[in-house]
Amino acid sequence: MLLLYIIFGVYIAAINFYSVMLLKSQRDEYGDQEAPKTGDGKLILAAILGGAISIYIGMFIMRYRLKNMLLMILMPVLGVLNVYLIVIAFRSGFTMLVV
Repeated sequence: MLLLYIIFGVYIAAINFYSVMLLKSQRDEYGDQEAPKTGDGKLILAAILGGAISIYIGMFIMRYRLKNMLLMILMPVLGVLNVYLIVIAFRSGFTMLVV
């Protein structure tokens, strides 16, 4: 069971690191242009997978995409959902995953 906790913790750390690096690469690639060429699909997918809080904090630290209302509303909502699911998973001992 301890191994499952370690794997899940490493996954959460990795997806948050990936989310920040994805946001940074988008910022570096497009600079201060008003309308970036890529959509928000990669950021939203990374947020759904568990990196919403790091994307939201990274947006403020890097001062990037702050005018995008979709991300400004969706990231906190997904962040709360991510934290809720993580807490439920740890409290249940990951029994919800066992079939």
